[in-house]
Amino acid sequence: MGHPRQRGTSHKLLTGLAASLTLVTGAALVAAQAPAAMAASGSHASAQQNPYAPAFQHPYRHGAVPTRDAGAKMKAWASTHATTTTGPETLSYGGGIDGIGVNSGHAKVYLVFYGTQWGTKGTDANGNATFTKDPDKAASAAQQMFKGIGTGGETWSADLTQWCDGPNVSAGATSCPSNANFIPYQTGGVLAGVWYDNSKSEPTKATGHQLGVEAVNAAAHFGNTTAASNRNAYYVILSPHGTDPDNYKSPTQGYCAWHDYNGDTTLTGGAVTSPYGDIAFSNQPYNMDLGASCGVGFVNSPGTLDGYTMTLGHEWHEMMSDMNPAGGWTNNTGSSYNGEENSDECAWLNPGTAGGAANIKFGTFGTYAEQSSWSNDTNSCAISHAILH
Repeated sequence: MGHPRQRGTSHKLLTGLAASLTLVTGAALVAAQAPAAMAASGSHASAQQNPYAPAFQHPYRHGAVPTRDAGAKMKAWASTHATTTTGPETLSYGGGIDGIGVNSGHAKVYLVFYGTQWGTKGTDANGNATFTKDPDKAASAAQQMFKGIGTGGETWSADLTQWCDGPNVSAGATSCPSNANFIPYQTGGVLAGVWYDNSKSEPTKATGHQLGVEAVNAAAHFGNTTAASNRNAYYVILSPHGTDPDNYKSPTQGYCAWHDYNGDTTLTGGAVTSPYGDIAFSNQPYNMDLGASCGVGFVNSPGTLDGYTMTLGHEWHEMMSDMNPAGGWTNNTGSSYNGEENSDECAWLNPGTAGGAANIKFGTFGTYAEQSSWSNDTNSCAISHAILH
């Protein structure tokens, strides 16, 4: 669960539980919180307790990016209900679910434009799908961004190369042994397919379960009908302008995106049956509809798509490091960061500050606003990182 923070060079920050408290770091404190036991339970205590958090009573909303308005409400509530002080941001390994912790191969990202409300499909000069009812041209930006990951020497995605899974990684580990299965640097782009599912309109308020069903349908559409073919696959369910998937426009628990997998029993309506193995997916609303609260103008002016590309990148990073939540890398320290994933811990950091959001150039595919993600190895929010594997 993420919420807006500002971090300065003094490494002090505003958190959801207390303002201007010095950040405590160090693996010793992580160990003192019994991370292995908490990882096994998939604890999301902070998100469950704060009534303004998107995951409150909705624990399937893994890695949810709260709107900036919701983040302010979270902070105000937490300031009068604090039970712990700010603790470490160190992530630990959850032991895997169905043997899956991270996406330890070359990712295959499938973009699913859900529902007839996208309008008539066309093609732009770059070969991307376009839609007549996409006023902000979000579809082209999403396709170009995922085509560009791992090109032009970009190192925004390189911090993922520190995360791992496999039988040699113990639950509760805060670093990876050399014989682990590491996430490789994603050379040459990760976009694997685009589907316009115009077989019907998207429900105006699609539930988490319905979004999961659409992801399973997408796996069938793309011919990924085995567990092996879905081991490195990720289905982004992109909702059209004017819809409200999973109540993301809530005035009290608003958010901009989240990710999960089909087997999560806490999904509204229960887990989604898949004959094709585990299916990783995300809920990507047309969050420009919420304006600055979901990041319009956060990095650039006018920056219409800033928040859109930032949340696309946020959820992709978290899927890569926690593919079947919460079997991958999450915060299990019992601190105010408890239950958060790598990008949650760095959400809404202002441009120009340490770890702040920035424009990232993806080779010849364009420049897009992205946020940083937490790195255990540098103990920081990294907008750029060395390629390790």
